[in-house]
Amino acid sequence: MNLVPRAIPGLYVLESPVFGDERGFFREWFKAPDAEAAGVSFTVRQANLSLSARDVVRGLHYSLAPEGQAKVVTCAAGSLDDVIVDVRVGSPTFGRVEVVTLEAGDGRSVYLPVGVAHGFCVTSEQAVLTYLLSSPFNAPLELEVNPLDPAIAVPWRLSGEPVLSAKDAAAPSLAQRLAADELPRFAQ
Repeated sequence: MNLVPRAIPGLYVLESPVFGDERGFFREWFKAPDAEAAGVSFTVRQANLSLSARDVVRGLHYSLAPEGQAKVVTCAAGSLDDVIVDVRVGSPTFGRVEVVTLEAGDGRSVYLPVGVAHGFCVTSEQAVLTYLLSSPFNAPLELEVNPLDPAIAVPWRLSGEPVLSAKDAAAPSLAQRLAADELPRFAQ
């Protein structure tokens, strides 16, 4: 597994070989020793799987858990745009948006550091996103920023209107979260 750094500090695209034949494909989408060799320490505390239809936008979600919450995500079926927004107060890339296109079998995953907001948009008929989390879900500490916040200007690749949960559609803007002191802090 190769870790390719992105502009947001601590964010990596993980690349691994895909072995395909007439039966389908196989890949190792996360290997702790390879991550540790690049300076990334990650312990799985929870695993999630999400099935969504075209134009579903999930996010932008982040955690204020005291232990933090890093994620490793990969697309197990279909295709999607994975979106990461640096919402860490004090980060040199605060407010920056990174989009990583993921397709089943493309050999790419994303490692998201503690404190960034995460979302995605499905670009195929359906897609399955799998998540490995470094801390379990803690409802009172799980927050969101509106994925359609014009100040963030995520370039969602939609074929129609976005399909959002009521919670995501009603989420505060990044500026509102900042004013309410409801964002994580950047720690080097």
